[in-house]
Amino acid sequence: MEASEAEASTQSDRKEDGAPSGRGEDGPQSKKASLKRTRNTKAKKTKKPRVSRTFQPGYTVHEGEDMLFVISSSTSQYNYSAWVPKKKGRRKKKAAGGKLKGTQVKTKKAVRAKPKLENKPVTKEEEVMDLFVPQRKSDHRWGQSLPEELLINIFKMVVDQDGAVPFLCRVGRVCRLWNVAASSPVLWHRVTVGHCWVAPGRNQLPQTEMKVKDTLTWLAEHRFSQLRDFSLCHWKKNVDFTLETVSQFCPHLRSVKLSHCHGVTAKGFTSLGLHSRSLQSLNLQYSEVQTPVHETFNTQISCEVRGCCPDLELLEVNTELDSKDCELPVCIQALQISCPKLKTFRMLNVRPRHKAMRTGTDLPSGFPLLEELCIATTHYSYMRDKDLLDILFDSPKLRVLDLRGCLRITPAGLAMLPCLELECLFWGQYFSRHLSTSPVRGLHMVTQKWSQTLRQLDIANHPFPEEDLELAMSHLAQATEADRLHSLNLSGTKITPQALRSVIGQATALDYLNLSSCRYLPRGAKRIYRGQEDVRQLLNKLV
Repeated sequence: MEASEAEASTQSDRKEDGAPSGRGEDGPQSKKASLKRTRNTKAKKTKKPRVSRTFQPGYTVHEGEDMLFVISSSTSQYNYSAWVPKKKGRRKKKAAGGKLKGTQVKTKKAVRAKPKLENKPVTKEEEVMDLFVPQRKSDHRWGQSLPEELLINIFKMVVDQDGAVPFLCRVGRVCRLWNVAASSPVLWHRVTVGHCWVAPGRNQLPQTEMKVKDTLTWLAEHRFSQLRDFSLCHWKKNVDFTLETVSQFCPHLRSVKLSHCHGVTAKGFTSLGLHSRSLQSLNLQYSEVQTPVHETFNTQISCEVRGCCPDLELLEVNTELDSKDCELPVCIQALQISCPKLKTFRMLNVRPRHKAMRTGTDLPSGFPLLEELCIATTHYSYMRDKDLLDILFDSPKLRVLDLRGCLRITPAGLAMLPCLELECLFWGQYFSRHLSTSPVRGLHMVTQKWSQTLRQLDIANHPFPEEDLELAMSHLAQATEADRLHSLNLSGTKITPQALRSVIGQATALDYLNLSSCRYLPRGAKRIYRGQEDVRQLLNKLV
């Protein structure tokens, strides 16, 4: 009985426990729905929505009356900048034996799909554009793709404006193409070496001096093969070495100019005479000559040096106005034999001291092609009529004669010259302490000889008397070609209004007239007149 009661009680309990599972909507179907909800919530949690953050600039802008002030509000140099520094991270350590830990999960990297390239035919115009236009800002291939002829033309424009040195030396270091273009002989026809290596007012160290010599020798061997014109400016040392190097490696050298150079000796000029057979111009501008240059350069007329510069056309030696008395021994006869084609001979502010030629030599033939002779000086000149005649005894083509400062030259000496077509005569006395006050006659002989050809006449500060000036001006007024005279300098002379009226009335082309410090003229007329209208107004006043 007891066993049956126990079984009945267990059955009743099972019914009570299982009763709610079979009732209504709270049964097994509700459990399945709850499981689906939990799965959906987990899936939603994994996909987080993107939050749009507003960009906060690291600066503030304040507006003023005439400008805007931008004030930075960040302390770090990397805040809100386009460039973000790379973060340093630790590398993952590999497990021993190549096995990963149980907690690590392998993740697959997302592979982006490659864009499909469209096959379009490329035209010739696009190929040319791609060849010259760079694709990036840092792409400098355009300089390497230019034609060599185009680069040479570009370099030639710069060389004509700024010179070959140091431009071509620096451009040749860019690339091989530019080096080939910069080494073209066409660009090295004219070279001026100034303050590239030698700074003005500073002394050179021995190492620097050796470097200068090596560089100059390398340029002469590899770049100066077609050099025509060479100029050297502001060099205090190594001038003779430069002349020797350039003359030896430059067979086509035609012009040499030394400006403000010191330490010039006969050694360099001797090398020029021996090697530079086609030299046409030698110009010494404000350079100090330590030894008699022309004596060594031209007077050694022996079998070895005879005709050393047969093509020389210009020879110029100038010194500064405030320099000391510079006396230069010159053998005119030797110069005439060695340089028969000389056309321009200038010695400004230099006292030429004539030297006699050795006996047993050929007689000089003069300067048959000479067109310009300048022997102007601010010091006392020893040039006499005989010395001038020795220079110009065979120069019928002379056009310009500059004798300013030559007090010993007389009008009679000028009238004896064989030059019949002289156009410019500069005979004024300037900056000389030895001005003579004694009257000198004979100006009418000069104006009578060249009245048909004179274009410029300068007789400033000459003590010619009034009658001589009046007669000389009458010869100029009687010229058949009245439109030839353009410039007339009568400053400091005794010109009278009557003599001046005659020449102004006939010289219709006169556009420069200097009447300053003329005591015999009325007030208001002692000045410089420029232009034909200004000169005509003076004529109306004198009438």
